[in-house]
Amino acid sequence: MAKLGLTHHFKGGTKEQYDATVKVVHPNDGKGLPAGQVYHAAGPTADGFLVVAIWDSPASWERFRDDQLLPALGSLPNGLPAPPTETTFEVHNEVTG
Repeated sequence: MAKLGLTHHFKGGTKEQYDATVKVVHPNDGKGLPAGQVYHAAGPTADGFLVVAIWDSPASWERFRDDQLLPALGSLPNGLPAPPTETTFEVHNEVTG
């Protein structure tokens, strides 16, 4: 099964909102990866905050989204603004160093 890549752009999102959100939805106080996520990077853009993730399968992403991410986005008063603009893709090539 192919890996799933995705980007989330949170228009108007800030570093502080990202930090508050990732601490809740990622293990180890935001320093670990959820089950099935193999890559995570995030940073500010000109108009918000962008998250890039690679998942071992679409099913892993869907479990995380439904069980952790969406409930947290709806309940965090200082978290990222939802919903983000989402782009998904099947990973065709992955280069690691």
